Amino acid sequence: MNALTKVKLINELNEREAALGVREAVSWHAEYKDSAWVFVGGLPYELTEGDIICVFSQYGEIVNINLVRDKKTGKSKGFCFVCYEDQRSTILAVDNFNGIKIKGRTIRVDHVANYRPPKDNDDIDNVTKALRERGCGAKTPPPTSSDSSEDEVPVQRHKGLEACSLFSPPCYC
Repeated sequence: MNALTKVKLINELNEREAALGVREAVSWHAEYKDSAWVFVGGLPYELTEGDIICVFSQYGEIVNINLVRDKKTGKSKGFCFVCYEDQRSTILAVDNFNGIKIKGRTIRVDHVANYRPPKDNDDIDNVTKALRERGCGAKTPPPTSSDSSEDEVPVQRHKGLEACSLFSPPCYC
């Protein structure tokens, strides 16, 4: 199945759940509740980690990113893995960024169930080593006492964001 077909299927699933009013606890996203990682594919090759963080931090604090690069040339392979501080941010990222265009390329954003970090090499810093040991963002904070299941609202796409210069044409999600 090609990447654009996967983008379309994820968007159709989200639309169906929104139309049916499916609760967050039984949504297809709940299968990934233990992972704060998302896969981002179809990226323009010239984007850097900073560019990706700039776009994806709209829905939460990013604590780790792995932009996969060619070992010989160091050039981006056009996909990366992003880890959010809070797992709930992954749902927003998947629902809102999947299928958008960045610099003329349609990107695919999906959950990652079991992210495996790349093998350690000598040039990684202590912060990265610590994140790999303890993991990042896998624990979602418990709901506050004012939250109740009766007040649960299905996840909806957010509208009215500022236009981003990386989107072509300008995206207002």
